[in-house]
Amino acid sequence: MQATFTKTDSRIQQDVLEELKWDPRVEETDVGVEVDNGIVTLTGTVTSLAKRIAAQEAAHRVKGVLDVANTIVVRPPGSPGRTDTELAQAVRTALQWNVMVPKDRIKTTVSQGRVTLEGAVDNWYERDEAEKAIQPLSGLRSIVNNIHVTRIPVAPAKVQQAIEGALERRAERTANRITVSVEEGKVRLSGKVHSWQEREAVVGAAKVTSGVTEVDDRLTIAPDA
Repeated sequence: MQATFTKTDSRIQQDVLEELKWDPRVEETDVGVEVDNGIVTLTGTVTSLAKRIAAQEAAHRVKGVLDVANTIVVRPPGSPGRTDTELAQAVRTALQWNVMVPKDRIKTTVSQGRVTLEGAVDNWYERDEAEKAIQPLSGLRSIVNNIHVTRIPVAPAKVQQAIEGALERRAERTANRITVSVEEGKVRLSGKVHSWQEREAVVGAAKVTSGVTEVDDRLTIAPDA
């Protein structure tokens, strides 16, 4: 039997710092990393929300990381910087340029750099795309996504099939360790996955399944399970 090696917190910290340095989207010198029993806490200040999210994604990619607490503060350069009116115009342009977003069905409110998205869409991935479309904008401090997904009846077996197909395409492990329950369009995922990438594949497959209005991710990462 092959021996199993568990990463120490100090090794995880070192690897996260290296991953931050490797990712060109992140200003790694502005991000602090603390690790306690596999739980990573990110601290510091960055100049955009996109960099804050990129740092979080970089930490999740590191093997041995179980959870990430992202306390990074977004502080756009300059003062006063982009006005809320200018940011609102940039948000509308970004939504219009993304072909995956039903822009005419989404309204936004901007206040002190915080953008609130509202409206109704047919699929969960459209809700996600609207948020992703505006993440890179300068002057953006936070996003509140209140977009509603119209409910269409969906069977648990259909969601399970979508997940299995996604894992198969990505050459990941089988989905037999994952439990899927569906109630009024809300999908609950539970069970164990071996990596953050596998978790993303499972959650992503559920989100793009027609009829899914919400995904309750209760998956746990257990590399040695």
